[in-house]
Amino acid sequence: MRSSEGALPSNAQIQERLVERQRIFEPDDVHDRRLEKLRLVASDVMGVLDGFRPKLVGSVLDGTATVNSPIELHVFSDSPEAVAAALEARGLRLRDSQRRYRFGREETTEIPGYDLMVDDEELQVMVFPERGPRHSPLSPIDGKPMRRASRSAVLALLEPDASDSSNRGRGAEGI
Repeated sequence: MRSSEGALPSNAQIQERLVERQRIFEPDDVHDRRLEKLRLVASDVMGVLDGFRPKLVGSVLDGTATVNSPIELHVFSDSPEAVAAALEARGLRLRDSQRRYRFGREETTEIPGYDLMVDDEELQVMVFPERGPRHSPLSPIDGKPMRRASRSAVLALLEPDASDSSNRGRGAEGI
């Protein structure tokens, strides 16, 4: 083993194995239906939050969502309370949350947000400052900027030709 390699696998290696496991053990139709439901719920909530420029990120976007995967949305507002008010106006119950994101090798920022349930699915809505960094935070998987998708891009993923199960793990390509 080279000295630059650790004893544990990297996040990218874990992600590769997750995709491989899903291909072997999860029937395509079950995985595809689950992913479709998650993306539909994401799209619905993105519609509610349209004024905050919502973006879908993470495993629901890239097609590797598991039974325990939450839907993660990034929204933009200098007032997290305004985002909460928009969600609460729809009768949704929220819990305050915070999450750390990396924007550079040494730069981490704590971002406020909300955890909620919609149609029995867990959502994390993270509120990035309107005038904050213009680039996506770095992915914990590969260290590259996170891919983000607008509501129209999520709706495009729901089109019949976009749900090809051979794209598992690559659902966000081209977005």
